[in-house]
Amino acid sequence: MTGFARAQAGIPPWRLTWEIKTVNSKGLDLRLRLPPGFDAIEQDARARLSARLARGACYATLNAQREAGAPDVRVNEAALAALVAALARISAPGVAPASLDGLLGVRGVVDVVESVDSEETMAAVFAAALESLERALDDLLAMRAREGGALDALLHQRLDAMARLAQAADDCPGRKPEAVRARLAQSVAALAETSAALDPARLHQEAILIAAKADVREEIDRLKAHVGAARELVDAGKPVGRRLDFLAQELGREANTLCAKSNDPELTLIGMELRVEIEQFREQVQNVE
Repeated sequence: MTGFARAQAGIPPWRLTWEIKTVNSKGLDLRLRLPPGFDAIEQDARARLSARLARGACYATLNAQREAGAPDVRVNEAALAALVAALARISAPGVAPASLDGLLGVRGVVDVVESVDSEETMAAVFAAALESLERALDDLLAMRAREGGALDALLHQRLDAMARLAQAADDCPGRKPEAVRARLAQSVAALAETSAALDPARLHQEAILIAAKADVREEIDRLKAHVGAARELVDAGKPVGRRLDFLAQELGREANTLCAKSNDPELTLIGMELRVEIEQFREQVQNVE
């Protein structure tokens, strides 16, 4: 989900620059920053971002700079003529006549107005801003795809390791019926020797119940099924990050249960290795869209 892209556009007198950064997040979190005067494109920009991004925190910023143009100087000729006529009627001996620059400095005679873009110009600027946003998104997704290719290989390595460990748990000698019977017989014999009051038949019944509770057949089957489902999602080529995160949680639960129910040291060790692989898988899944 991580990536960065920049795209520029120019519609005289405007220069536009988009910067988009994405980081990991559980859902899609859009944070859009636009300069004053560009609120008209906010809804369209959000829609374009939402259509192409499915997961991650996205920070999209538009920088817009307008080149300074020649100001529009307007002379209020009526006011200037009235001022000249008024001065002509005034006779002030010893006072020099008013100069043109002095008259133009009178408030209201000259107005300097900054040039304003027409609606057609701003419409073209808005269109260019949205077009450059699409180009920035193209570059962002290309960068994310390159990182995704490397991540795909890592996820498959983790899934292959989990599949091997699940099969190793299934093939573990400590799970074989004869090994279970031997352990239970040894435990029953030890208890019978320590207390003559214990009923051997009842001990055997309890041993059978313990063996049934310690069976990890269902956990191993679910581990294999979850690994297969995760592999299909990784190969789907679609936004599947949240579903993979859920599967990683389910894989962790099954591995924890396997370790809790195991009464064989080798099987417990396999379960611990599974938990390590699942945790590494879950960490990598946080980067998947």
